[in-house]
Amino acid sequence: MFESVWEWIVSPENLRLLLGVSIAFTAGLLISGWSKRATDKSSASKGDEAFFKGIQYILSNDHDHAIEEFTKSVKVNSDTVETYVALGNLYRSKGDIDRAIRIRQNLILRPQIDERIRIQALFDLGLDYRTGGFLNRALGMFLKVIQKDPANVEALERAERIYEEMEDWNNAYRVRHRISRLTREDHRNRLAHHLVELGKGSAEKGDTGKAVSLYNKAISTDKNCVDAYLHLGDVYLERGDHKKALSAWKKIVHVAPRFTFLAYRRLEASYATIKDLKPVEDFLKECSSSNPDAFTHMAMARYLYNENDTEGSLRELDDALELNPDFWEARRFRGQILLEKDREAEALEDYEELIEHLTIPYLRFQCSECGFQANELVWQCPQCKNWDTINLKELKAQLPKTPDATDTALPDIKPAVPEH
Repeated sequence: MFESVWEWIVSPENLRLLLGVSIAFTAGLLISGWSKRATDKSSASKGDEAFFKGIQYILSNDHDHAIEEFTKSVKVNSDTVETYVALGNLYRSKGDIDRAIRIRQNLILRPQIDERIRIQALFDLGLDYRTGGFLNRALGMFLKVIQKDPANVEALERAERIYEEMEDWNNAYRVRHRISRLTREDHRNRLAHHLVELGKGSAEKGDTGKAVSLYNKAISTDKNCVDAYLHLGDVYLERGDHKKALSAWKKIVHVAPRFTFLAYRRLEASYATIKDLKPVEDFLKECSSSNPDAFTHMAMARYLYNENDTEGSLRELDDALELNPDFWEARRFRGQILLEKDREAEALEDYEELIEHLTIPYLRFQCSECGFQANELVWQCPQCKNWDTINLKELKAQLPKTPDATDTALPDIKPAVPEH
C-alpha cells in the first residue's frame, strides 16, 4: 500500500522539510497513489483519507496535526504498518521517545510483518534510543540490523558513531574497515585516526612499544595523518630520543605544512632536556625555508632567544609581524625582549602599534563540511562528526588571559571526540 509513500516514510530523514522539487515529486507520488486506491469499505476510505491528510501535514511541517490524522487512520485500520512507522518518527521528532519506542516494539513483535519492515523498525528503534541518550541500547539495535542485513552501511555508520562516542576505538576501526570494503571508497584518514586513538590509549597505559606500532600503522594507512606524527614524536621525546622525535615532526612540514606549528610548543617544552640543540635549529630552519609562516618565525625567535641570540630573535619576530601584523603573541614577546634589554623607547613604540590591533578577532578554526567554528583545533568536527575537516580560518590578534602570560597562543589538540 502506497509503495512510494512507504519508501519516503521509512527514510531516517523523512521529517525534515523537503525542498523545492523534492516536495513536488513526493507530493506527486502521493497524489498518484491516492487516486489509484479504490475501496468498497467506507471505514477503509476514512482511514485512507486520514493517512493522506497526515502526509500533507508532514509536507507542510505541521507535525501535531500529522500525528492527529495518523492516529485517526490507525483507529480505522490497525494493519497499516506505514502509518505506525510515520507516527513513531513523528513522536521521536517531538521528543516523545517513550511512545516512539513502544510503537517500534509493537511492530517488531508482529508475527506476519515483512522482514524488510522489521529490519527498518529495528533501525528506527536504534534511532529512538540514540535520541533518548541510551547509547548501549541504540548500539544493540544497530548491531541486530547488521546481523540481519550485513551490508546495511547506514546501520554500520551509526554503530561506528556510538563506538567513537564510547571511545571504543578498536570496534570503531573494525566497523569502519567493514564500511570501506562495502562502499569501496577511500576511508584511510578515518581509519588512521582510529589507530591513533588506540595508540594514545596504549601510551596512557605505559605500553609505548605498542603505541609506536599503532602510530606507524596509522601513518602507513594515511601518510597525511598529522596527529600520528605528533604523538609518535611525543613518544620518542619521552624516551629521550630527540632525533627520532624531530624526524617524526619534520614530516609534517611535507604532508601538511599548515599544521607544523603544532610541533613548536612540543619543541619549546623540551629545550631544557635536550643537550645538543643543533638538530632543533636545523629543524626550524628547514621549516622556515619550506613553510615561512608567522608561526615558524615565532618558533625560531623563541629558539634563538633561548640561545641568547637577542638580535636574531628580534629579526625573526619582525619577519613574523611582517607576514601578519596582527600576530598578538609575536608583538607581546617582542615587547618582553625589549623591556628586558632596557630598550623602553622601542617597547613603547611597539605598544602603540599593538593598541591598533587589540580589537581584531583571534585564531579561529572552521569545518569545511558544515561550517562549525571553534577556537581550538580538533581532528573530528563536534557537529558533523567528519574527520580532518577542521582547518585554520584566520590568524588574528589575541588578548592575553593574564598580563604575565608567557606561553604562545597556539591551540592545544583536544580529544578527538567531543563531550556528549
